Amino acid sequence: MGLTEFLIKYFTLLIEKTGYLGVGLLMTGESMVLPIPSEAVLPFAGFAWFEGKMTFVMIVIVSTIGSIIGSLISYYIGAYLGKPFISRFGKYFLLNEHHLEATENFFKKYGEKTIFISRFIPVIRHLISLPAGVGRMRMSKFFTYTVIGATLWNAFLTYIGFLLGSKWEIIRTYSEILDIIIVIALIAAVVYFIWKRKHNKTNRTEAM
Repeated sequence: MGLTEFLIKYFTLLIEKTGYLGVGLLMTGESMVLPIPSEAVLPFAGFAWFEGKMTFVMIVIVSTIGSIIGSLISYYIGAYLGKPFISRFGKYFLLNEHHLEATENFFKKYGEKTIFISRFIPVIRHLISLPAGVGRMRMSKFFTYTVIGATLWNAFLTYIGFLLGSKWEIIRTYSEILDIIIVIALIAAVVYFIWKRKHNKTNRTEAM
């Protein structure tokens, strides 16, 4: 059994045993630095809705509350602990400084609206609250973007799980492919960013 299958097995078991509480707890971890993909949590909650065990509104409410709590925890980790935290403890959450650097570059390039945009991007959404905290982003904006982005993303995945019914795991297959594509694109963007900065610095040096 691979890591993904292992995690999904216990995520679904937790939701089966604890219901909405399990959804909220998992989404709290998902919005922090824990390796919990929302694509493995909310489609199953959508399946529970399909079976009449949960309701759409309650799933979205508890999952969004969890997303907010996790994001706020990460924000304050960024504000008070910053990079040293990822450097020291990131390996325990399958994260490293390269992930944080890519997220920071993304945040710097696109500004505060990345808090909203990142909700739809794998890896980035787990870390984006950290640079927001490091930069002491205004809390009112951070909270607003987090609520809107998390609500839309959580509702989307829940509804997809409902539509897929008992075949809800199909979304995981496609999301993994998408994850790989996006991560490759992010790495390429970071490499290009570093190369361009060095190239511009070299040109300025030669011009002098």
